[in-house]
Amino acid sequence: MPSADIVETAADAEGLAQPPLLVLDRVRGFLDGHGLGSGSLRALRIGEGGGSNFTFLLERDEGCFVLRRPPRPPLPPSAHDVVREARLQLALGKAGFSRLPTIVAVGEDESVLGVPFYVMTYLDGHVPTNISPPGLESEQSRRELADDLVDVLVEIHAADVSTPELAAFARPGNYNERQVRRFVQLWEINKTRDLPLVEEVGDRLARDVPEPLASAVVHGDFRLGNTMVAHDDPSRILAVLDWEMGAIGDPRADVGYLLATYSEPGGPANPLGTSPVTALPGFPSRSQLIERYIERSGRDVEPLPWFEALALWKAAVFCEAIYGRFVRGELGVEDTRAARFEQGVPYLAEAAAEALSHT
Repeated sequence: MPSADIVETAADAEGLAQPPLLVLDRVRGFLDGHGLGSGSLRALRIGEGGGSNFTFLLERDEGCFVLRRPPRPPLPPSAHDVVREARLQLALGKAGFSRLPTIVAVGEDESVLGVPFYVMTYLDGHVPTNISPPGLESEQSRRELADDLVDVLVEIHAADVSTPELAAFARPGNYNERQVRRFVQLWEINKTRDLPLVEEVGDRLARDVPEPLASAVVHGDFRLGNTMVAHDDPSRILAVLDWEMGAIGDPRADVGYLLATYSEPGGPANPLGTSPVTALPGFPSRSQLIERYIERSGRDVEPLPWFEALALWKAAVFCEAIYGRFVRGELGVEDTRAARFEQGVPYLAEAAAEALSHT
């Protein structure tokens, strides 16, 4: 049977192997109802596909926007909650953090796309992943970008979580303990095969959970590849993207994740293979990143290896979910690279176990 992610009308989806991700006439009606642009609508999927939530560029005769929605159902309980993701960003913006996309509408009515979604204004910038943006040719400019990456994390962690909007996201108890417990549960839902090391690492993390620091906003997936830089100033971060994992919790979780996903010049690629651009000369070492964070935030980050292991282990659990969608044929043809997680998930579990050995 044919398959398509984007169709013009619901009638065009009849006979498809799986439901479309966008039905354009319904999206156009939603945009019109919120006064967002005018005229015809064109849509293009953008970003790193297949990993988690999907992002689409929406172009109208008048107006340009970005729509973010979860994968096709069924979804694990509490996962891919884009309404919560949107509200956290709105709350963080009210608390004074400005390096965010501007959210202009939240679609909770599932009759539009079958799932909730939200719409942002379009930001014209560059997401640094595999290729260094123009203007970052010098080692000095790369160092300035890395410094700003750390500084923007410090800004996020400095947000006042006692404001009513952010306090609504706080949960009682130990954030670190909840993270381990939640991802143990997700592994049972996500796993497609028997991988004892994933379960062993989860057990080891649970046995030695650190007492949390004072609560802060935690991004949960903080790395260079989830930021955007401006074309005219690529050494400064314009916006932090992808807040799906955002929460109120222990700021060291973000520091450990940044470390786990960072490739330093002259060193090996990080286990996730994310943002390899940071291996270029001029980017600081991992230890220099941490030194700057400690200096700017005034926080102690130990036991950092535990948080790095947590990040790698959580990545293994998430990547197994992506791999599962791949083997079940739920991803588009452009997402076949998800096949790499057949070996990638065990590798991430090994990297997490190695990090734990340094605690």
